[in-house]
Amino acid sequence: MKIEVFAILKDYFKKEFEIADQLDTIADLKQHLIAINPSSVEVLSRCRFAVEDDFVVDSYKITRNDNIMIIPPSSGG
Repeated sequence: MKIEVFAILKDYFKKEFEIADQLDTIADLKQHLIAINPSSVEVLSRCRFAVEDDFVVDSYKITRNDNIMIIPPSSGG
């Protein structure tokens, strides 16, 4: 699966990367990312995950060909 991160997440991970491990759900992906970089736990807990431009929930079943975007909360004015 291909992962793309935005904003503050680029401080924790490469902007785009692939994960070869088969993970079942978005919740599993979160745990995998936290294992890679434990300091990301707080920001990941507030992020939204999107697959092919649609937001998904933690129970979403990941497929090997999914393109997953991880989007942190934003603020603006």
